[in-house]
Parts: sequence; structure tokens; C-alpha cells
Amino acid sequence: MKLTVVCPPFLLLDPLLQAWLVEDIGRGDRTTQGIFPTGSFPGTAYWVAKESGVVAGLPVAARVFQLLDQQVIFTPTIDEGMWCDRGQVIATMTGPMAALLMGERTALNLTMRLCGIATLTRKFVDQIADLPARLVDTRKTTPGLRLLEKYATQAGGAINHRMGLDDAVMIKDNHIAAAGNIGAAIAQVRTHSPYPLSIEVEAETLDQVTEALAHGADIIMLDNMPLERMDQAVKLVRQRDQRVKLEASGNITLETVRAVAETGVDYISSSAPVTRSSWLDLSMRMGEVPT
Repeated sequence: MKLTVVCPPFLLLDPLLQAWLVEDIGRGDRTTQGIFPTGSFPGTAYWVAKESGVVAGLPVAARVFQLLDQQVIFTPTIDEGMWCDRGQVIATMTGPMAALLMGERTALNLTMRLCGIATLTRKFVDQIADLPARLVDTRKTTPGLRLLEKYATQAGGAINHRMGLDDAVMIKDNHIAAAGNIGAAIAQVRTHSPYPLSIEVEAETLDQVTEALAHGADIIMLDNMPLERMDQAVKLVRQRDQRVKLEASGNITLETVRAVAETGVDYISSSAPVTRSSWLDLSMRMGEVPT
């Protein structure tokens, strides 16, 4: 499964990466700079996967090393979004030894986190690969890591939901409660929303689905609905307005995602690929790749 995965621009990533390098290096790497005081001793290294999974984050890892020293040449040996096997070499690098050693932990930590997210995402995507529904992520991300965690879900085959509160209008249960009802919430937000933001409304009941339709919602999120009610909601919306998209959300698991997709929804949103994923174990080894 080869994907085109677009890495966030370094204009946005560089301040984050620099801050994370500063966090790790502090006032200086006492060990590395003590052994290589000039910082220019040449070195080679490679990364190996200690377990199988989906690769994500190698361009970011390359940037970590290059921020330390532009002489570092980081060469991925596998494309982003591809499955790697245990023991497979996924990248090689050459450059000043000091930069390779000082950047090792920050680069590995980020990549292992992103690979873990991409791997679990792929498992969800594979469950519904033959159905029209698409898996989307959520805003349940680690503060400071949203750009990269959402990048990783793309590498796993999902598509991104809104990046932040400014991307789209999403009227959720607390908005509805504060406004009084769905109709009032939509009417109010429509007077302040710039064109062409879509309006999504969260619905838990068929009555709320009907109300959202009546007031012109573009997307209706079927939140925590039992499958039978979700199926009824899909039929209701398809009969009344083919334009409206449907999103299912709430406690989506690997065991339930296919049944949800079979109801005919357009999108299934889940935080699980980010919140329930484990890091993929990677290791950096010094020297040339063994033949």
C-alpha cells in the first residue's frame, strides 16, 4: 500500500524540533562532546526496525540531524507509509559523529511515536478497505505534537479531520446545550462563519438528525449511536438529502469499525490510532549496514 504522504512544512516544524533538541541537549552533550571535542569526526550509522510496522517520520528525523549539522546525509531506505519487517534497515546516515550521537534520541523518539500511530491506523484502515467509508482522525492529540501525529495517521492510510478549531464549524453537545437547540446553534454560527467553512452537527438521536437536516447542516456526526439506530439515521439522511455527509464517532474499536462502516456512513472518526497506539521499536547502530 503505497501512499503519497505530505510532510508538514519545516517552517512550522523547525521551532518544535529545535525546542526538543534543546530539551535533550541542554547546555551540551557531556559524553559526545567529551569524546569528540571538535565535533567533526566522520561517522556512519543506520536505523533498524526491531519489530514490524508502518514507517512514518523519516523526513522529520532527517531534519533533526540537519538542524544539528547540515553535513549529515540521512537516506531513507523505505518509503513513508510502507510496511517494514522486523530486522529491516529503514535508513542510513553519514556525517559528523557528534551530530549523529546528539540527535539520536530526539530523532528516534519522534519516529517511534509516529510509526506506532501509523501502524495502528493501518490496522483500522485494513478493516474497512473494501468499503466506501474513510477513517479520519480527531483533535485528541498530544499538545505540541498534533501536526506530526496527524501526519502519522495519513501515513497509516487515514485522512485528517480538522486540524484545529478554525478549520470548520463543529456544533457538539455542549454547544447545543448552551444555545438551546440545534436550530438556534446553526442559525447563530452561520451569521459569523466565513465562507466556505462547512457546518457539522453532532447528533445522538434520530430527532437531532432530523433537526440538523432541517437547518441545513453539511455534515452530521452520529455520535455513540447503537448500530441499529445508526443504520436508521443513514437511511433517513439518504432519503432526504444526498448532499449531506455522515460521520460515525464514539468508542470505535478494531472489533467494531467494520460493522460501523457497513451502515453506509461516509466517514468514521476515531482517536484510537493516536491515543491507543504503542511506539514501534527502532534502534540506531553505528557503522556500515552489515552485508
